Amino acid sequence: MTGMTGMTGMKGASNMAGTTVLATPAEATTPPAMGGLAADQLTVGYRTRAAWRRGTPHAVLSGLDLEARAGELTVLLGPNGAGKSTLLRTLCGLLPPLAGRIRIGGRSITEESPATLARRLAVVLTDRVDPGLLSARELVALGRHPHTGFTGRLAPADHTAIQWALEAVDAAHLAERPAAELSDGERQRILTARALAQEPDAILLDEPTAFLDVPSRVALTVLLRDLARSKGLTVVVSTHDLELALRVADAVWLVDRSSCVHTGAPEDLMRTGAIGAAFDADHLAFDPLSGSFGLRRASRATVTVNAPPSLRPLLERALAREGIAAQHGPVDGPADGAAEVSADADGKLTLRRDGTVVRTESFHELTRAVRTW
Repeated sequence: MTGMTGMTGMKGASNMAGTTVLATPAEATTPPAMGGLAADQLTVGYRTRAAWRRGTPHAVLSGLDLEARAGELTVLLGPNGAGKSTLLRTLCGLLPPLAGRIRIGGRSITEESPATLARRLAVVLTDRVDPGLLSARELVALGRHPHTGFTGRLAPADHTAIQWALEAVDAAHLAERPAAELSDGERQRILTARALAQEPDAILLDEPTAFLDVPSRVALTVLLRDLARSKGLTVVVSTHDLELALRVADAVWLVDRSSCVHTGAPEDLMRTGAIGAAFDADHLAFDPLSGSFGLRRASRATVTVNAPPSLRPLLERALAREGIAAQHGPVDGPADGAAEVSADADGKLTLRRDGTVVRTESFHELTRAVRTW
């Protein structure tokens, strides 16, 4: 597979889904990327626990060949229950694959010793961590454990890596606080810092922005992308921040409703309609032109809109929320009897309908007025 859009996978017998990852050689026109996380013909699933069929393999996704290249941020997207967490747990060895193999830097993870794998692969999962009496800095320092050898003592280089990781996620001010007293968002930053302190070849993160506010979500996602490029890391992130991921990610793995996995750049999946097919719902539709979601609802009325270019998108958005479709009006105004909404350069809004004129000072007043139409 190359950078072109692809699709792989087979539907399993469960509504849980897994995914896979594969690092293929770079094209001949580019130098080969070092590292990378790969899977070959990977089957992801689980084994039943029922007493009468205990251990029977239950495949969710089969025969998957995907890639996460070094130097790129790869995001894993899909509806709830698509198996994003199952994929990450399989890739990092917490769940055994039902078939196929997983490679990191070209070597099968089964060929690596636990100590070597711990230095090469870092994981941040959604499982709640009990930090006990550790401070935030001491929790981040656990990421250096694979590098400290038999004594477990931290060298100056280890302290440097710990401090850098704290600063990278904007958590240096939390370093001396008890980790147990941190908020969910603060703790997520510290756990991400622990993975960075590990200085691995690949980092797998399951919804790392789940508890962060919007600015922190953007900052962390951009940080992961920049680290992938500047340090040649392989970064795989499972996330529900779809619009942010599509703006920042280098590559996307998308599990659709039929448990097939689509791959490519964000724009590839927008163009093919794969994103809309996976996420569109009765009242929600993905707009590939803007890369965002909008409400899908039947229009109960149509109005002519006359507004400066800077205000027109906001005006159309407000009207759409009230079920009113907007059309651009002629310069000399709407036809007799037609409804019109206009805005001047100062932002004052005027509604005209059936000879009635209503002037408002805000979009809030506007939407309240048209709600009675």
